[in-house]
Amino acid sequence: MDYQHILFEAAGGIVRLTLNRPDKLNSFTGAMHGELRDALDTVQADKSIRMLVLGGAGRAFCAGQDLADPDMAVGATRPDIGNVVEQHYKPLILRLQNLRVPTVAKVHGVAAGAGASLALACDLVIAGKSASFLQAFSKIGLIPDTGGTWFLPQRVGMARAMGLTLLADKLPAEKAAEWGLIWQAVDDAALDATVDALAAQLAGMPTKALVRTRQAMHAAPNHTLEQQLSMEGGFMRELGWSADFAEGVAAFMEKRAPRFTGQ
Repeated sequence: MDYQHILFEAAGGIVRLTLNRPDKLNSFTGAMHGELRDALDTVQADKSIRMLVLGGAGRAFCAGQDLADPDMAVGATRPDIGNVVEQHYKPLILRLQNLRVPTVAKVHGVAAGAGASLALACDLVIAGKSASFLQAFSKIGLIPDTGGTWFLPQRVGMARAMGLTLLADKLPAEKAAEWGLIWQAVDDAALDATVDALAAQLAGMPTKALVRTRQAMHAAPNHTLEQQLSMEGGFMRELGWSADFAEGVAAFMEKRAPRFTGQ
């Protein structure tokens, strides 16, 4: 697929997927969603890919939905925004959450609305200290979507989630890290190097174990302890038969660095 609104770079088992509408702060359109679906399907299918970095071109990570997109046009008939969510945002978030490789969001500038939730759908979020997160839906008579009402209370608690969404206050990256919304806030000048090092680290780790860890963590709030213990047992049984587990044990016994293959 010839991408017009995203950049797709693959090297060394790492895919760098970049939202590329910098003149519009990388805001979403239907066309961009189509390209993202194709790119994530490629990542899912290509077993040589070991991890994904998601970023944005220009001054921002992503400003959310482009309100000038035809899907959002307000004319004689008001837009069916629920259909936009069902058709585009719901499958996008589910693709990310079920991706067969770990994911890292590299956030600079603003991550607003659906853009903020897109970042939070990744396994780890690293942000430059000048970055910020914003849920501004209340200012236009809507609610947070793209999983915002799910991610925020789980990460920062109900009181903070309600304050951020009802008042539409901008949350600086350093406070987002302090609150536990994201993994780390780093100096802007160190953002690229930090994410590159993290990407290389994750790409060299046992991929299946990382993804099963994600799945177990996400399932825990809806499980009893007994159910969670059973899930852990099932995953441990599966991973215990993997080539990466055999390599990890061999490396430990031989006092050398493991060479994981993601298998």
